[in-house]
Formats: sequence, structure tokens, C-alpha cells
Amino acid sequence: MYAIVEIAGQQFKVEKKDEIFVHRLEGEPGTTVEFSEVLLIDNDGLISVGNPHIEGTKISGKIIEHARGDKVIIFKKKRRKGFQKETGHRQDFSKILIETISLKGNAKKEKKASADATGSEVETV
Repeated sequence: MYAIVEIAGQQFKVEKKDEIFVHRLEGEPGTTVEFSEVLLIDNDGLISVGNPHIEGTKISGKIIEHARGDKVIIFKKKRRKGFQKETGHRQDFSKILIETISLKGNAKKEKKASADATGSEVETV
């Protein structure tokens, strides 16, 4: 079972017991966080697609730690003018452990596309 969830403006494919790095979230390490903006869930072949989100589904996880990314160097120069400027940036991240993916009963479930006798694909709801 996996899900595609939107966390801090980015989309991630997550499974149970995955550890992912996302943009820094509010909360201390050890805090439980829930994400309700689930875009897609695949539950052993049963695919649920949201419009834009799946109602009633939640993904819960735990913040493991806050970390910083590698330093990115920004160097600006204008030729023949004597202008040089160098700055750096380190992005803050949160490491999250995905604990549960809960699917509520009111979410739409679609089976995989199957071929009928004419060879065209038919989706069942």
C-alpha cells in the first residue's frame, strides 16, 4: 500500500515505515503529525484518486529530527566591473517516519483497468 501526499507544498510517494525529508515542519522531534491532503492511494490494486484530495483519509507520522541540507553557494560576478558577491544557503529539513496510512470508507475505490471482449479498456467503480 502506498499513497501520494502533499506535504509543505510538495508531493511525496510514501509507504508505511518510510523515512522522508520534507521542508521544516513546526513541532519538536517525537511529535506526531497528520497529513490530510492525500492525492492518491493504491491499496493492493484498488486505486483511489482524489479530486483534488481524497476525503476522510489521513497519513500520520512522527518527526524524527530536524536537519539542515548541504550548503549551496551563490556566486555573482559582473565582468570588467570589479563586482563579486558570494553568499550561501542551507535549507532546513524535517525527517519524518510514516507510521500509518488510514483509508476511510467514504473514499472512492477504482479497480485497475481491465480489457473487455472488444479490447478497449473499461474502468469499474
